[in-house]
Amino acid sequence: MRRALTAERVRRDVEVVARAGLDIDTFLGEAVESLQRAVPHVAACLATVDPSTELLTGTRKFGDLQGRDSHDHEWGLIEYGSIEKTTFTELSRAGIRAAGVHATTDGDVAQSQRMREFMQPNFGYSDELRVVFRDGASVWGGAALFRDPESAPFAQEEIDFVGSLSAVFAAGMRTGLLARMATSGPPPAPSGPAVLIIGADDQVRQTSLGAEERLSELESPTHNAKWTGIITSLVAAARRYARGETRVPPRSRVRARNGMWLVLHATPLLGPDGVSGDVVVTIEEARPPEIVPLVVAAFDLTQRERDVTQLVLQGVDTKEIAATMHVSTYTVQDHLKSVFDKADVRSRRELIARIYFDQYVPRLGADLGPSGWFCAG
Repeated sequence: MRRALTAERVRRDVEVVARAGLDIDTFLGEAVESLQRAVPHVAACLATVDPSTELLTGTRKFGDLQGRDSHDHEWGLIEYGSIEKTTFTELSRAGIRAAGVHATTDGDVAQSQRMREFMQPNFGYSDELRVVFRDGASVWGGAALFRDPESAPFAQEEIDFVGSLSAVFAAGMRTGLLARMATSGPPPAPSGPAVLIIGADDQVRQTSLGAEERLSELESPTHNAKWTGIITSLVAAARRYARGETRVPPRSRVRARNGMWLVLHATPLLGPDGVSGDVVVTIEEARPPEIVPLVVAAFDLTQRERDVTQLVLQGVDTKEIAATMHVSTYTVQDHLKSVFDKADVRSRRELIARIYFDQYVPRLGADLGPSGWFCAG
């Protein structure tokens, strides 16, 4: 009974902070602190992903893991370069909200390559509980909780409880993406796309000028791991693409530390005899067509509300929207009211500003270069 009461209090606490409009770092910090009361763990690592590709866009570490970043590059290669039942992508594909490695392997955690080759030798953890943060059809991130050999493995009751928080965590992460506006004031001078070449030995062989600055923007100020895990996740996915195991070249949209959106691409390189194992990673500032679908998805709009929003962004008035969607103007106004409430705005002008200008206000006044994109003033 006492455990059930604690779990219910934790659920309410997480639901409250998920609805509070907090940025991701603050939300996750408070939510993990609450979760510790119901499901004790020595460490936790929480990941954000691009909902369209489920590729890693950031990690936050808590407890024993915080500040221990020297092996992050290995994690990305294992997580996205191999297939096993408890990787985040496989859990998502199977529609499983949460799983424990000890429970999944009937106590033989060494069956998991991640536990056998990474978690146990580097950190000494004996069990891992994973949960996918899913909101409807979209996955916004996930979490891994760890226990040491002195603690009992995660019980099925604990796994089920954490799984029941999947949608709540997803909602907090989804809204957290939009809680921080882009940095105001003079923007940094654009230096074009940043490029990294990762060799077959997984080492960074070459970088372009300005790459270090771009990479540092992938890390948040608090509870954050190094950028290496994000890059090697793309590298591992690119190698799987080169082997024909996936059909789409890996890419992800990342909210940078300064609030701007970046797009990351990874492409396998070919040598004289075919695939070389080398991968080129490109990081560049995102453009409106890449950002709008993600921002609109983060508002949690219905399909009809998305249709209305798309037409508003095109400058279509209410009467024309009604004719296009074959509904009355009153219905359009009802949809608009719901959109405004979810986006926390009061007018069309504010909605457009919220979607577009959060990214581009710092650039207003800058000249355009030959490519039609912003250049240094």
